[in-house]
Amino acid sequence: MSVSIRNQIPGTVVSITSGKAMAAVRVGLASGRHITAAITLEEVTELGLVEGSAVRALFKSTEVALATGPVAGISIRNQIPGTVAGVRVGGAMACVRVSVEGGELTAAITREAVDELGLTSGSSVVALIKSTEIALAAD
Repeated sequence: MSVSIRNQIPGTVVSITSGKAMAAVRVGLASGRHITAAITLEEVTELGLVEGSAVRALFKSTEVALATGPVAGISIRNQIPGTVAGVRVGGAMACVRVSVEGGELTAAITREAVDELGLTSGSSVVALIKSTEIALAAD
């Protein structure tokens, strides 16, 4: 299946914490880091997810925020450190490629944000992604 979502990170399900309708699925990445996806219980069942399942975490570049360092006091669980690999700036928006352990991800942010954060190739950043914005695909 082909999809337009650029950010696709492979991993393995480490744990599933179920609620009444939703589940928090913790995924271990090759880098040793973890990310969490909040998906419905129905999706957990349909994908056949259990601990040890191979999955791919999918998230749109428009759902990735960037910070110049780790952020404390925030509800966003997924904070992935990396280095800016490239910045392509347009009239209002910019596409920032971020090298992370085990791969690369893309963030679509405003040109103003790129300027204010001083983002250039080689800049250290932390990618922030809400768990509700991460979809999972079974591999």
